Amino acid sequence: MASDLNNHGFSGISGFAADVLEAMGAPGIGLLVFIESVFPPIPSEVILPFAGYLSQSGNLSLVAMLMWSTVGAWLGALVFYAIGRCIGLERTVAMLVWTRIVSRRDAERGAHWFTRFGTWSVFIGRMIPGVRSVISLPAGAAAMNLVVFSVLSATGSFLWNALLLGIGAALGTQHGQFEQYLGYFDIVVYAGAATVLITLIVRSYRHRKADRVAAGVD
Repeated sequence: MASDLNNHGFSGISGFAADVLEAMGAPGIGLLVFIESVFPPIPSEVILPFAGYLSQSGNLSLVAMLMWSTVGAWLGALVFYAIGRCIGLERTVAMLVWTRIVSRRDAERGAHWFTRFGTWSVFIGRMIPGVRSVISLPAGAAAMNLVVFSVLSATGSFLWNALLLGIGAALGTQHGQFEQYLGYFDIVVYAGAATVLITLIVRSYRHRKADRVAAGVD
């Protein structure tokens, strides 16, 4: 790869991410992380290590990307915090159940977990895949202090992003050995997305079946 991202040669999702970083620089990773926080088309577990990898073979600053990715994650968390603050805890649980991603029992258990562990759940939740965005909903619904929420959310995101970017940067130092595997990058991403989609479909079917049984419908 050249000293910058011009003619990077990547395609698919990796090519899209490289194009964004080429056009916007470090703020681009903040934009991608923000989008992932609100609507996850590209999981940060994939895009951040890739960005860290590019930092070792291009002109991207690892520190700048860490800062921007943390800002993007924090802004995404604020979106869900605001939703929870506006609609309240009961409607938040109902909304999660409506998505069919979680059952009512799981949603209520998560809300209870937040109520019990409060501030620590926000900090830890920002480092748990699949929980990072959702934990902001009960925090907002409980009217958690915005400054405290922001500090804990940003700190947790900072540590998580640093880990993922660091892994990618470490791989970037082995550029010659790792280059041969980049062709499989998109395959892994698409396989992961397909797995998530299938899981959601199966869970949705099971939840609908359970609702029919509870309602006494065959």
